[in-house]
Amino acid sequence: MGARRGGRLPARDERDEVVRDGLAAGVVAALLSGVPSTVDALVRRADPLEAAAAAGTLLLPAERRTGPLLVAAVAVHLALSLGWAIALAFVLPRRATVASGVTGGLAIAALDLGLVGRRFPWVRALRTPPQVADHAAFGAVVGAVVRRRRVRRQSAAPHELAVPSRGL
Repeated sequence: MGARRGGRLPARDERDEVVRDGLAAGVVAALLSGVPSTVDALVRRADPLEAAAAAGTLLLPAERRTGPLLVAAVAVHLALSLGWAIALAFVLPRRATVASGVTGGLAIAALDLGLVGRRFPWVRALRTPPQVADHAAFGAVVGAVVRRRRVRRQSAAPHELAVPSRGL
């Protein structure tokens, strides 16, 4: 990391930190954000992989076999999770980060389910409340991870030694 100036990182290093925050948050959120719809499916004794298979149709719209759809869903879900988490990491405020993450997750739900998802029959067929809950959970997890990383970075900053700049 570059030298700190006035307690702040140079702009490029700061941007890189935000991207790393988003990547870390995206991985965790990708793993946890499907819990609401999975629990809903299990309670209703429905297929808990239904939403994942539907996500796979974004990449393989003509596919009907569950196996290939689940493999495609992993790629789609991870790519979308990382992308959205990086975007959220750039716009989440320092205060009310988790609550703002939930709001961001709900905005993403409007785009994902309202605009894009309705073009895909399997996604359109999913029950909306559990999918919205998944998106809210995604935003909450992203907000929590970003907040935690910011706090750790801020508390570590006064203790770090300044690295001399290389250009003389």
